[in-house]
Amino acid sequence: MAESLFLPEAATKAEKYESLIPQIEALITGEPDLYANLANITAALREAFGFFWVGFYLVKNEQLVLGPFQGPIACTRINFGKGVCGTAWKEKKTQLVPDVDAFPGHIACSSASKSEIVIPVFRGEEVAMVLDVDSDQLADFDEIDQKYLEELMVILGKSL
Repeated sequence: MAESLFLPEAATKAEKYESLIPQIEALITGEPDLYANLANITAALREAFGFFWVGFYLVKNEQLVLGPFQGPIACTRINFGKGVCGTAWKEKKTQLVPDVDAFPGHIACSSASKSEIVIPVFRGEEVAMVLDVDSDQLADFDEIDQKYLEELMVILGKSL
């Protein structure tokens, strides 16, 4: 696949995801390097939606360690069960947070972050990493984001 995306200009959020996901799948199919794939996924998501911050945290030695991302500098390590990312890892389920300041134990890597969605990526039954997406707007993520980002993370998980 060429290193460019086709993004319909006048499209709903769902239509953008429906266009983007097959392109990302084609981009990572056949590429064995995990970091290259994660970098391209973060870039594609940020290009398509203009997210404030999008990146991966990988499970390493009982912590989440910062991986490829797009956006301002970020927290490097997050403990199991801590913050939104650590909670997604512990609970093995997506965390959809409309107001990060209202989330108990939120880790403020950036004071500009207002809402967040974190999706676990599984290798078998275990969480291998999480996708973290932040917005500088309150309640910026919804069930549409959750549905399509979870679908994308299933595709990524199959490549692990």
